[in-house]
Amino acid sequence: RMYCYTRPLPELLLIVSVMLLVTVQPASAHPQCLDFEPPFKPQWHLEFCVEYEQFGCCDQQTDNTIAERYWDIIDQLEVAGYDLCADMLKDIMCQECSPYAAHLYDAEDPYTPVRELPGLCSGYCYEFHGKCRHVVKYLTENKLLQDTSERDVSTFCSLLDLSDQDYCYPNVLKTSVLNNKLGKVAEDTTGCLKLCLTEVANNLRNPVLMLHSGDDTHRMFIAEQLGFVWVYLRDGSRLEQPFLDLSGEVITTAWLGDERGFLGMAFHPKYRVNGRFFIYYSIQVNSKLEKVRISEMKVSAYDMNTADPSSERVILEIEEPAANHNGGQLLFGLDGYLYIFTGDGGKAGDPFGKYGNAQNKSALLGKVLRIDVDGSDSGGKPYSIPPDNPFPDDPGARPEVYAYGVRNMWRCSVDRGDQVSGHGRGRIFCGDVGQNRYEEVDIIVKGGNYGWRAKEGFECYDVKLCYNSSLNDILPIFAYSHHVGKSVTGGYVYRGCESPNLNGLYIFGDFMSGRIMALEEEKSTESWKERSVCMGDKKTCSFPGLINQYHKFIISFAEDEAGELYFLATSYPGAMSPHGTVFKFMDPSRRAPPGKCKQKQLPVKVRGKKVPFVPRERKLLQLTFILL
Repeated sequence: RMYCYTRPLPELLLIVSVMLLVTVQPASAHPQCLDFEPPFKPQWHLEFCVEYEQFGCCDQQTDNTIAERYWDIIDQLEVAGYDLCADMLKDIMCQECSPYAAHLYDAEDPYTPVRELPGLCSGYCYEFHGKCRHVVKYLTENKLLQDTSERDVSTFCSLLDLSDQDYCYPNVLKTSVLNNKLGKVAEDTTGCLKLCLTEVANNLRNPVLMLHSGDDTHRMFIAEQLGFVWVYLRDGSRLEQPFLDLSGEVITTAWLGDERGFLGMAFHPKYRVNGRFFIYYSIQVNSKLEKVRISEMKVSAYDMNTADPSSERVILEIEEPAANHNGGQLLFGLDGYLYIFTGDGGKAGDPFGKYGNAQNKSALLGKVLRIDVDGSDSGGKPYSIPPDNPFPDDPGARPEVYAYGVRNMWRCSVDRGDQVSGHGRGRIFCGDVGQNRYEEVDIIVKGGNYGWRAKEGFECYDVKLCYNSSLNDILPIFAYSHHVGKSVTGGYVYRGCESPNLNGLYIFGDFMSGRIMALEEEKSTESWKERSVCMGDKKTCSFPGLINQYHKFIISFAEDEAGELYFLATSYPGAMSPHGTVFKFMDPSRRAPPGKCKQKQLPVKVRGKKVPFVPRERKLLQLTFILL
């Protein structure tokens, strides 16, 4: 899809030949547990380390384990006739539950061993040594710590010292910068929300979408622009054989920014029962006429991970007067109907006809279409028109039209709604790529006119159309200028479980600038305000499996079956270039309690070979820094 207007080739080559290294933010405080995950609020009351029952790194099981170890040590101290040192011993042992446990135990570096004792501030360490040095042999098997505790307090405390005195115990309890907004999503000095990433898949050729089949298998299907769809299992492995191969039918080229290709896919809401799914791709007829085709297909009766290649049934074909602005989103709304998002036909300024395709309700281009794929009409069409579509009695409108006045919506999503209140459930969000000044985000409503080509964002594009009293257009919920980015990529409202701080944020990006953004809803005014998103600093995201950098060209966003959020990006946006990677968002400041986000998973019968996932990004980025 990739560009919304033509650029000189030398400029394109300059842009795409450089991988974006997201600016590393200044170092700042962040919580982290010994399991290299963010802390959480336990689901139940803690009986032993009660000071961490509101927020920390222990659930009830871990708390019980620490308590058992503690009472075992107390029993041994009593038998040996030692002073119990009960309070200091408990305080030190409970630091495993501290939200800063990884810092206290110096666990941030995955290439060095984790300390057996937490870092103690100098004054406290001397006090501990004077009163309780006899308990050290029960806390650790480290011979050096045991020996120095008996004979040399200075060496002993230097071994327990931390380079960052803010994190040693008990300073960690008192440092305001650490405890201010603890557990809230971290922000840098500009208010940018700091997140980390994990790498999920790689070596993909322009991955245009990733989606799940909604059948409780938690498989993810990743489509490449070339026409391949691959199955990824929950363990990260990819099946060797593609789910679908339409590379022989799909039009695409190696030309940078070619917007044609395999563009959309949607699984029927009852896919587990009927095996039906729908695809959207570019075709060429007689080497001249180009079209976009929407077809129905079915899964193979013999292999749940392979489509039946002979099952394709064409639902709709639309002629494309130009090679760009092909749209490509397919999705099912909560009403069970299929929504189809088409581009305005291409070129620049929607020059087709008196008012352009987008404002012409008799054209299928520049529209949101809605059809019932479970019905058919008397005219032989393989679908029917939903009875509540907005223009059934308008002789100048195609009955399929649900909304109009769109330029080239690239990536739309259905809001699952808040898990508790259900707020927002069923809303459809879209990013609509602008002409040469503004990009916008819209919420789709029945019969809505989204303004193009009269308007671009909030501003007039065609002045004559813009001031037409009958325009009655729906304004975007957000628009940004080309100083920020030049090709919006629509995203999702986060409704997952793992990162509760992100709930309700609409997260999206820009293909050209590589910028990730978020919108937060003001429910009382039904308005949205921008929240910038940036990557956490190197220290925050230095834990195993986490990264804080990504490829510049953000092609698409995705949501898995559990509601967790991802994005797909590449460093070189050519359809044949295997530099596409899938990244998953992770909030380093807080996670849900362990066990809360477990999902039921149905078994997946695998007939062929599996290709194990091998992460590449950290190695590539380390190499980049070495070369620099």
